[in-house]
Amino acid sequence: MSAPHAAAAFDESRRRAHAALRAGQAATAEKWLRALSARAPDDVHCLWLLGAALLAQEKLGPAVETLERALALAPDLADARVDLARARRYDGHAADAREELRRVLAGAPMHHRAWLAYGDVLVDLGQFADARIAFERARLTDPFRPRVEAGTAALQALDRKQAELIFREILKTDASHVAALAGLAALSLAAGVPRDAERLLRHALRQCAHLPLALRGLGPVLLDLGRLTQADAVARRLLEIEPENPQNWVVLGAISTRLLRQDEALRAYEQASRLNPREVRLRMSIGHLHKTAGRREECIAAYKASLALDPALGEAYWSLADLKNYVFSDAEIADMQRLLGAPPRDRPSEAQLHFALGRACEQRADYARAFTHYVRGNALKRQDATFDIAHFERKSARVRATFDAAFFAARAGVGEPDGAPIFVVGLPRSGSTLVEQILASHSRVEGTMELSNVLTLVREFDHLDAARDAYPESVAAAPPARLAALGRRYVEETAPLRRGLPRFIDKMPNNFSHVGLIQAILPNATVIDMRRHPMDACFSTFKQHFAEGQSFSYDLEDLGRYYRCYLELMDHWDRVLPGKVLHLSYETLVREPEATIRRLLEHCQLPFEPGCLAFHETRRPIRTASAEQVRQPLYGSAVGYWRHFATELEPLRRALGDSLARFE
Repeated sequence: MSAPHAAAAFDESRRRAHAALRAGQAATAEKWLRALSARAPDDVHCLWLLGAALLAQEKLGPAVETLERALALAPDLADARVDLARARRYDGHAADAREELRRVLAGAPMHHRAWLAYGDVLVDLGQFADARIAFERARLTDPFRPRVEAGTAALQALDRKQAELIFREILKTDASHVAALAGLAALSLAAGVPRDAERLLRHALRQCAHLPLALRGLGPVLLDLGRLTQADAVARRLLEIEPENPQNWVVLGAISTRLLRQDEALRAYEQASRLNPREVRLRMSIGHLHKTAGRREECIAAYKASLALDPALGEAYWSLADLKNYVFSDAEIADMQRLLGAPPRDRPSEAQLHFALGRACEQRADYARAFTHYVRGNALKRQDATFDIAHFERKSARVRATFDAAFFAARAGVGEPDGAPIFVVGLPRSGSTLVEQILASHSRVEGTMELSNVLTLVREFDHLDAARDAYPESVAAAPPARLAALGRRYVEETAPLRRGLPRFIDKMPNNFSHVGLIQAILPNATVIDMRRHPMDACFSTFKQHFAEGQSFSYDLEDLGRYYRCYLELMDHWDRVLPGKVLHLSYETLVREPEATIRRLLEHCQLPFEPGCLAFHETRRPIRTASAEQVRQPLYGSAVGYWRHFATELEPLRRALGDSLARFE
């Protein structure tokens, strides 16, 4: 091969090694670069890249030696000096790293990677204000800055296809570009693929350990994955760097809420509100936290403060209505009606106004008008929360077919043996919060909230095929060790919510579909099914505006068919796991509280305690629509309440079919 061709081939091989390194394939890059360095021992670019590849694998000693050799040959090779500074930082010598980077930036003030590395070093040294300046300089010196800004604008405009196209184009040129990685991570989280988002953000943080842009994404991703302790640590690190960014306080507030640290969450949202006093959503979040804690007057004040900021905010009116016993004034009703008649109208807000007016009409015993508002609100909500009841019916049939008696017989003795969890399942608005409150009044039981951990596992099993519909069959393919590991993961992920009591409650109603998975991974867990007469349960759900999920609830026929699926699944669990699930009736609990509560505690293998009868006196955070109701003694006025709407609910009765006979 001629010398020019040999030189071109060498350069191409070095370029490919560099690309592999930027793509996170450090070991491959090292192998190729060692071969190139054997041919050209004094090629400074090969030495630099080899040092960077060693650094990426945390081989600090060889990395420093190689980078110093490159700099001995070419003292002005800025990229090598940046990576030497990074190696010094990893080795705990942040002050030395700072001096190396100052030398680089003195000669190359537009060096993007040097500013990123300088920001990391300054954070390590506790110089947070200077670090913020360094990270901003890194943003301004990014050679891809115009494209990043275009991608970010597309992301904010919800043009996800265009945003993805832009970020992927950047990564074709530089597979470790931190802003493009963060942009793709945001898209992955929005698409419901948080594990992909985490992978992208971890790659970005390997390039810049304290990058605020990546940390802002990582906190919500870890929150979505249920890794609350890790999410909390990330949020607190970010707040050291950017304490004046209100969104960082919002993230900490969300994480603290999930960790049941309600007062801490409230302080975080209050701080965010001080930094951004015109943001109405922060006032709403503050109101929700007061509601959770049972501070009714503070809650109402926060919702009304939100209306002062935005008089057209349907969410604030619905939140007042969702207190259940808040009585709207004639003036408030007139304001809501005026808003509905004044275009342009925001569809989600319009839906919430209809739900709120439905509640207001109910309070005045104007049932026909109340139902009209509920129908309109549900129709609007359904446009943004579509649901395929036929798919759910097929899915339920697949669950019954997969989790049969043979499935459990083949896995006897499999799973994590911890018996601490008590799962309370059923349909929304059927009394599950009441059961949770009763159990949480026991001295040995920790009340938590509706935990999404099992649903996260279901999502992961679902995503094991290209169609994202691999559950439940993918559970049958999982080896026993995998099932046991998932049970341990559940126990570990929920540990931050516990305060040392022997038992704890997971009150996610939708887990009724997943009793089979729960048995496979946590065979000693307790399961309680709380059910209510289907007409009352379904109508109560129909008139509830849910913040998220429960998309089956916005159509009466869907509700009836969904309830039938629920009954079929619970009957199935009784056949294949006899005695596993205790079925409680809301109506029986109201009529015979002590006998029912004794039966509940016996199933949970808990001794009777009188405090469980006085559950309404237990002070604890409650994050469901029934929060106000379970702070009252038992009452029977909700039993048979649907009869006020008997004519309007005829489609529901037809959809429920012969299942109604079980409750008559």
